[in-house]
Amino acid sequence: MASIDINQVSKIYDGGVRAVNAVDIQIADGEFIVLVGPSGCGKSTLLRMVAGLEAISEGVVRIGDRVVNKTEPADRDIAMVFQNYALYPHMTVRQNLAYGLKNRKTPKEDIEARVSEAARMLQLEPYLDRKPRALSGGQRQRVAMGRAIVRKPAAFLFDEPLSNLDAKLRVSMRAEIRKLQRRLGTTSIYVTHDQLEAMTLADRLVVLSAGRIEQIGTPLEVYHRPASTFVASFIGSPAMNLITARLEGSRLTIWPTTFTLPVAPDYSGEVTIGIRAEDLALASDGDPAIDFRTDYVEELGSTRLVHGFVGDQALSVSLPVGMAILPEMKLAIRLEKLHFFGKDGRRLPMPLTDSADVKVLATEQV
Repeated sequence: MASIDINQVSKIYDGGVRAVNAVDIQIADGEFIVLVGPSGCGKSTLLRMVAGLEAISEGVVRIGDRVVNKTEPADRDIAMVFQNYALYPHMTVRQNLAYGLKNRKTPKEDIEARVSEAARMLQLEPYLDRKPRALSGGQRQRVAMGRAIVRKPAAFLFDEPLSNLDAKLRVSMRAEIRKLQRRLGTTSIYVTHDQLEAMTLADRLVVLSAGRIEQIGTPLEVYHRPASTFVASFIGSPAMNLITARLEGSRLTIWPTTFTLPVAPDYSGEVTIGIRAEDLALASDGDPAIDFRTDYVEELGSTRLVHGFVGDQALSVSLPVGMAILPEMKLAIRLEKLHFFGKDGRRLPMPLTDSADVKVLATEQV
């Protein structure tokens, strides 16, 4: 096992196109890091540079105490799990698991012991004599993971390994991957575009956009304190509501209502505010409220997600099942849950903390 240090790493293609731009990540020994972002953000390219499958244009990658920029993939002491499984179709499960060890001249007794251990861990023992075509998608993925495990590498690299599985199987497989990683304690980097998968697996998330890091933090840090409007809109299902408002000192105007806040960013002018759907509710008499016009409803079983508009701006609110949905409603805002972003899309600092107990001092219609 080993730490991984990614220091100012960039990937520059012909024409000066930067797929990855000056990325810095320090990954502790045994940590599970998830690289998450939309297609084309550079996450798979970054993973492939750590693996040695892509040349590094700028910067340094260390695995343990070794700089591996010029080291061949086979000599980096890493194991990679791909989304397409990359199994040998003419070999049995047992042979697939043992193949890499045979190539490394591992003694036969060690190979048998490691294959047996991996098969037991991954519940593959009944399938050891089958070939990949006789396995389900989930079983093939477990074989791909087993082939990585038997090598006992310093690090696991996962490149969207669950993207070819159906939704139910993805849920069970990501639980298996997380339990397995905790049991083995192996440093892991996992790439996905699925933010729910990222949230449930990671010790820390690295959110990427256009080749740059938007934010690094634990899943709860990233969810509750997004560093930018990009992170706010990408992490969470449904995405955080982002609407334009005006802030003048402690007076926040979400047309046509003005709220007076005891704690506010030191900022004046147009501001983007973020609010999660679960932090809105139907207003009672006397509550600070905004006017909401219903568009359509998504029934989610335990809750219902109501989509509509505040003025001409889209907004979603999570409401209990059975509650009457009217064409027009007043929504109460938990003002202590508001997030403030400036014109550059970055989070605005608060004079105290974002967790301060913010209560409405006054409201008025303007």
